[in-house]
Amino acid sequence: MSYNYQFHDIAQDEYETSVQWYSEKSEKAALGFVNAVDIALIKICNYPLRYRNTYKHFYEIGLNKYPFVIIYSIEKKENRIIIWRVFHHKRNPKEKYSVITK
Repeated sequence: MSYNYQFHDIAQDEYETSVQWYSEKSEKAALGFVNAVDIALIKICNYPLRYRNTYKHFYEIGLNKYPFVIIYSIEKKENRIIIWRVFHHKRNPKEKYSVITK
């Protein structure tokens, strides 16, 4: 069973900011980033339990060739994946779940 996904506002902002940053550096890099996120979203929606359960009910998957992880949770009854963060590896790891769990 394939799930639908929805970006939380924080994740949407992180994603758009990252696309903008890559666009300023290289169109090819920006397109590659968007593609890497799209591939990860397809994997998450098709096999949500396959990836690491890193904290409480949150899971994460790394992006190929880009230093980011996508943090998500599963709402089984609604058949939905919530994308909470598009988190860059260089950010403070203590911030990873801080905005989600407040």
